[in-house]
Amino acid sequence: MRIYLFVIFTLQCYTSIGAHPKLTIDEFFNATSFQSVSLSPNGRHLLVYTRKPAWDSNSYDNSLWLYETDGSKKELITTQYAVFMEPKWSPSGDWFFYYGNDKVTTNSTDERDLTANSTDDRELYRHAGNKDSKSQQQIHLYSVTSEELLSIDIGKATPSALTWSDSDSSLYFAAQSTESTEDADRLYEAEWKDVIQYRRRKPNYGSVIQRIDIKRKHGKLSVKIHFRLNNENFLSVQGRLYSIDLTNGQIEQWGKGFQGSVRDYTIRSEGGVFILGQLGTNVHVYTQLSVLENVCLLSGWHGSYRSISSSKSKQYSSVAVTYSSFEQPEEVYFTKHIDELPWAKPLTHENQLLSTRDLPRTKLYRWSNPEDNRTIEGILHYPPGKFEHKNLPLFVLMHGGPTGASLNQLQPSFDTWAPLAATEGWLVLEPNFRGSTGYGDKFIDEVLCEMLSRTGKDILTGVNSLVNDGIVDPTRLNIGGYSFGGFLTNWLITQTTLFSAAVSGAEASELVSMWGTTDFPTYGASFMCGFPWEVPEIYKKESAMNNLNKAQTPILITTGAKETRVPADQSYMLERGLTYLGVPVKLLLFPDEGHAFSSNPWHGKIKVREELKWLAQYDHLRSVGAEDVL
Repeated sequence: MRIYLFVIFTLQCYTSIGAHPKLTIDEFFNATSFQSVSLSPNGRHLLVYTRKPAWDSNSYDNSLWLYETDGSKKELITTQYAVFMEPKWSPSGDWFFYYGNDKVTTNSTDERDLTANSTDDRELYRHAGNKDSKSQQQIHLYSVTSEELLSIDIGKATPSALTWSDSDSSLYFAAQSTESTEDADRLYEAEWKDVIQYRRRKPNYGSVIQRIDIKRKHGKLSVKIHFRLNNENFLSVQGRLYSIDLTNGQIEQWGKGFQGSVRDYTIRSEGGVFILGQLGTNVHVYTQLSVLENVCLLSGWHGSYRSISSSKSKQYSSVAVTYSSFEQPEEVYFTKHIDELPWAKPLTHENQLLSTRDLPRTKLYRWSNPEDNRTIEGILHYPPGKFEHKNLPLFVLMHGGPTGASLNQLQPSFDTWAPLAATEGWLVLEPNFRGSTGYGDKFIDEVLCEMLSRTGKDILTGVNSLVNDGIVDPTRLNIGGYSFGGFLTNWLITQTTLFSAAVSGAEASELVSMWGTTDFPTYGASFMCGFPWEVPEIYKKESAMNNLNKAQTPILITTGAKETRVPADQSYMLERGLTYLGVPVKLLLFPDEGHAFSSNPWHGKIKVREELKWLAQYDHLRSVGAEDVL
């Protein structure tokens, strides 16, 4: 008998125009985000994890809902759900577990951007003195038959993964471990107080898998925790799906014949898998019957399926998905059989207000980089009522990554706000430059050693093409992005004076210091083809700071005060340099925010509000000269 563990690795049309009201920034940021769906083995129940702003408390409601898939009942389980852990059903479907408590906090990194776990220990040390982070952690078991809730204390370590055994009698969780004892900790603190010996404790940190046995005796449940074995980490560029045979350790890659990026998966009740695969700007549902067979595209809607879950029992074949497109806000859909996916019915109606607004019409736009004739594509968001008009003001909004992508979806966020910018009058170009997922591995490999210069030229040639086609006004060109999109913004304003205004978030301007301070140094070293002392010329060429004296574009900079992926030091350096050079610049610092801006919903809203003001303030304040020729 073969037992498989599936692991997914990631390094993230048209509408009719009617007399609809204008989309407002309040409506845009009040949307509900569906983080995960989990269908019970018999397909009768569905767990939905939602995230919605709680404006009055300056926080988010991370809610776990239990739906009956026939639409007859909806029950709130908790509003304090752990944002990084998906709930899981027991094999019988009588129980599910979830992780979370009233004091759960996170500073998670957005998976669309610089995706990977930290390989450094800087974050551990930065929060070493935070006693709240060492509070007791709990796993909660809930019975859908008796509505019984059992909370299990699992210690102070935060679990990184949870799963059931092949029965309802036990489950497993992986968590960080340390060889240190409480007595050793007290002795260390007595000697060193709050002084940190950098890297001292790194050898003691590892991960262990623990088993929780669940027993019922005389009508009462009891649990016992056992320690198991260590695990390892993997890294991939485009999303990949692998299976691990737990009987012999053999690893096999799924998705045969698929050249795009695997975004999610679920196991088919009949064997094999369903895969959410991104090709270009769409994410569709594919099926693969075995690891030896090719994937097959299933019928469905154009757009982006973001999460998928299927029933596991062989007598059931129901599927739940989250889906959105340019004109359709994200909701959860359910179908009793995957063949009926095009007719799936919505189980939720959280974001329907957005579909009643006058949303931008969109189309794909393609151009060629003349250096190597590589075709690049992007998404054009036209201002409402101006579809395919000419001579429009342009705003180029660049995604993070570089291994991310702009997609056919309506996903309101502090970093994906193209519909809002278009509503305010700009033609928005979202370019999927070299390095983007969904266009093959070679498309990503082509940015190696040229992480910014190659992608930057892709963008400049796209802007030039729009100008030559008469689509945009050459005197009203603006640019911006977040994370890697911010990297690109900084680099581009040191290469050309073409742009009237720029907005740059969580950006890097000097890549040697970025490598030295980020919590993920292997990321930069991989794309730069080496460490700073090995390829100093590449770090110099790709760093905006080395050409900052050429910058003239007014720029608004935004960053989180607790940012560790792209440390706020980078923003301070850029702001100081431009101030000394006399270039209009403003820096906004958001307290308690990390890379994902997940602490306070007001921060993301204020960020975009001020970015829109900045673009409006400096748009039209430049004239075209000879130096602007691309």
